Amino acid sequence: MSHRTGLILDFGGVLTTPLLPVVLAFEQREGLTQGACISALYQDEEGVRITSDLERGAVSQTEWNEIAGKKLGVAPDNLMGRIFGDLRPEPLLINAAAEARRAGIKVGILSNSVGLAPWDLYEGYDLEKRYDAVVISEHYQMRKPDPELFEIALKAMGMPASQCVFVDDSEAYVQAAEQLGFAGVHNNDPRQTVAALSSLLGVDLSAVS
Repeated sequence: MSHRTGLILDFGGVLTTPLLPVVLAFEQREGLTQGACISALYQDEEGVRITSDLERGAVSQTEWNEIAGKKLGVAPDNLMGRIFGDLRPEPLLINAAAEARRAGIKVGILSNSVGLAPWDLYEGYDLEKRYDAVVISEHYQMRKPDPELFEIALKAMGMPASQCVFVDDSEAYVQAAEQLGFAGVHNNDPRQTVAALSSLLGVDLSAVS
């Protein structure tokens, strides 16, 4: 079996702790019913539209905060930061990515944006220094699962999809990548993801996890 020589990672929910527990904790703090955020922002037609617009950079995070705040019935001030501010780095995958890079694997980031101000999801992660390519959706006016955004990431890596592994916590985005020729890994459990990457890349990444 020939091993892949490139690795492209989603950010939120891959290089960070899982998103859902953080959202549920926010709902509890704000006195919202469980699932209110998912219902208002990812299932409601207007919520889906405004969140997609945010990911493409068509609206600012501040604008999203105002609209989402009204839909949820909560204060808009730094709403994105209040929802996701408890996310923390996921050391298993951060360390595995660093070890893969030390072994000669090219490692890049492909992330759907949540806006960069007033709250910056990526602050403190030194993405430009630690990874070979960083593609944030709003900079290109498109979002995953748009095939063109995957192609931009591949161009930034200087590699074809057939040589790359793509990791995301969204199964739909993994499937979109696989249709382009990536080997896909759906991240449900960091240890299982590290094991899958070790096999696909031909590098034992478990020792650093």
